[in-house]
Amino acid sequence: MILDPFDAFAAACPAMRALVGLDLGDKTIGVAVSDRIGASATPVETIRRKKFTLDADRLLAILADREAGGIVLGLPRNMDGSEGPRCQSTRAFARNLARLTDLPIGFWDERLSTVAAEKALLEADTTRKRRAEVIDHVAASYILQGALDRMRHIRNESRP
Repeated sequence: MILDPFDAFAAACPAMRALVGLDLGDKTIGVAVSDRIGASATPVETIRRKKFTLDADRLLAILADREAGGIVLGLPRNMDGSEGPRCQSTRAFARNLARLTDLPIGFWDERLSTVAAEKALLEADTTRKRRAEVIDHVAASYILQGALDRMRHIRNESRP
């Protein structure tokens, strides 16, 4: 079930369940997972894209293994906030994935997540080869962390 706007997604996610964040690319899918309390995101792996059914099988295995309660997909908006072909591709991926799982699927604006991940890896003095290996799932953790922070803010706003 795809929930947009983000507030609807946040409301649909069960408490004390991990969320999985995805950074979709043409050749890879970066995957990150949160802890159960929704405080922090951790990079997990980068899936080399083959075809949707194989990619989805791997994602569904991660979702089951982590007992996930929802999926956050990075939405690659243009810098002016508009949606281009990459956003359309991400939304199509979400529609296809929604046919395979009942978990709530939400979108998070991923502008500059890869830039932030690259900067963090450079500051950590990571080699060029290693950066290439991990950049996608580190970017997924930036996407997921942004979503987790927003969800925490939404929960705090709803308290009396």
